[in-house]
Parts: sequence; C-alpha cells; structure tokens
Amino acid sequence: MTTTTTTAVDPFVHPALFYRGARQYLDGTVPFIREGLAAGEPVAVAVPPQNVELLRAELGEAASEVRFLDMTRAGRNPGRIIPGVLRAFADLHPAGRVRIIGEPIWAGRSATEYPACVQHEALINLAFSGRAVTILCPYDLDGLDPSVIAEAEMTHPVVMDGYGQRTSRVYAPERIIQDYNQPLPDPVDAAALGFAGGDLGRVRDFVVGHAASMGLCGERLEDLRLIASELAANSLDYGGGSGTVRIWAENGQVAVDVTDAGHILDPLAGRRPADPRQRGSRGLLVTNLLSDLVRIHTNQDGTTVRVYFST
Repeated sequence: MTTTTTTAVDPFVHPALFYRGARQYLDGTVPFIREGLAAGEPVAVAVPPQNVELLRAELGEAASEVRFLDMTRAGRNPGRIIPGVLRAFADLHPAGRVRIIGEPIWAGRSATEYPACVQHEALINLAFSGRAVTILCPYDLDGLDPSVIAEAEMTHPVVMDGYGQRTSRVYAPERIIQDYNQPLPDPVDAAALGFAGGDLGRVRDFVVGHAASMGLCGERLEDLRLIASELAANSLDYGGGSGTVRIWAENGQVAVDVTDAGHILDPLAGRRPADPRQRGSRGLLVTNLLSDLVRIHTNQDGTTVRVYFST
C-alpha cells in the first residue's frame, strides 16, 4: 500500500484505508506514520485500543514520538472528535503538515451511533479544508457492514486498499450530511416539560431529578445538568424563546432532548474549539464535549438536539 499525502488542489488530504486483518492494517498505517516522523511532522493516532497496541508493538521505539489516543473513549461521541481530538492536536502545530490516523467507526458501534459517525466523517472535509493536515481513516472490511464501506467512499476523496490507491468516484460529503439530517425516532415513555424565559432552573431540576432516578450520579449527573441548562438557554436565545425538554431511559442510557423552533444553519456548529475570550453561547460545543452521544435534526421547522449518557 502507498500513502500519498499531497494534492495540488487542497492541502487537506483525507484518505480512507480499507483493510483486512492485522497485516493489511499495519501495511497501511505504519509507513504513513514513519513517513511523517521522518519528515518532522507531528503525528497522532486515535484508534480503538487493540489497534493502539498493534501499532505500538510494530513501531517499537518510534512509538514514543507519536501521540496515541483510545478512540473508544476520546471519540465515544463522534461530535467530540473534530474539536476534542483532531483540532485539539492539529491546532497545537499550526506550522507545517500534521498527520493523524483516526478510526471513528469500528465493529460494535451501535445503529444509534452510526449516523453521527458518518456525519462526522463528512464534516471533517469542511472542518479542515485549506489546512495542511492529512487524516487517514481505517475501515475494517471484515468487521463492518458493506453499507458502511460504501458510505466511506462518499466521505473520503481518496481510497486505499490492498490493490493500491484510487480516487473515489462517489465522493459526496454534502449528500451524506443532508441524507443523515433526518427526524429522530420518538422516544417511548418520555417525561416532558415545556419551558420559556425564566424557566432554566425548572429545566435543570426536571432533568436532574429524572436522571438521578434512572441511576445517573456524581460528575456525570452534574455534566447533564450543565448540558440541559446550555441547550435550554440556546432555545431561549436562538430557538424562538421557548422549547420542550424530554427525558427517558434507552438501552441502559439516560436520553434527553430539547426541541425548539430554531434552525441551525452552520453544519460545524458545536465542532469548533472556542476561544475562551469569545463572547456568546458555546452550548453545542459543551454538549459535544461532555455527552456520550449527540444526535441533531434541524430544518426550517425547528431543531432537536438529543444527548445520551451511560449510567
């Protein structure tokens, strides 16, 4: 396998690596890492833990020069990956090219998580356009459904596999972003509360009381309190001045959503690191950084932001 990392059109390069087994995985990733280190480029690797260990063993002493992250933790919520993993590393190295291996989709991702994963892969192309960054994304041909592989060709302009490298003929990230912006399924047995100006305290108490009864506690309960307040505040400021919050239990998780009349026009809302000196709401960014999963549906009729917390 080869890993070409430059383009005359855009300095950002975003190839998908389709692999079968450990040998193909290493053949596609280790040269990419070694080439970067030899060129003096900062290299980060955010992949599931079994692949972290595989790469560490193969790289030997060179592994100490690479920033490794467990993607099942750092990228548990796909909406966290751009601001909390990719930008967090790339922004530390503004001069010269940066290389990152990011594996956000692995066997075991749930059907509820997958839409957020594929949207993330599409949005990477917007988030890094014009930047000297290469992000290589491995996909396990043996462990992932063929439909996942097909959509990876739509979110990556270049594809690499055991036969070499090729340009994707179906690259269309904007279509993925649009196609997965679908109404979220209605919850079963949800408790609901309408709110308007002056009700933020009621929203916090409502969410915390129900979440505690479902087993959420400690720091995670406080995180959810903050998110409920931030999302409700966004509704008051940008969503028509009112909204509805719902909470329910789903597959061992606490799920909460907030619906209002607003329309999010920026596809990267909540995915840009915020300057602490910047004034204004950072509610969606906080939501992405703290939640185990975030799903969003938005159009001219309104917006629903749904978060999940494991108990």
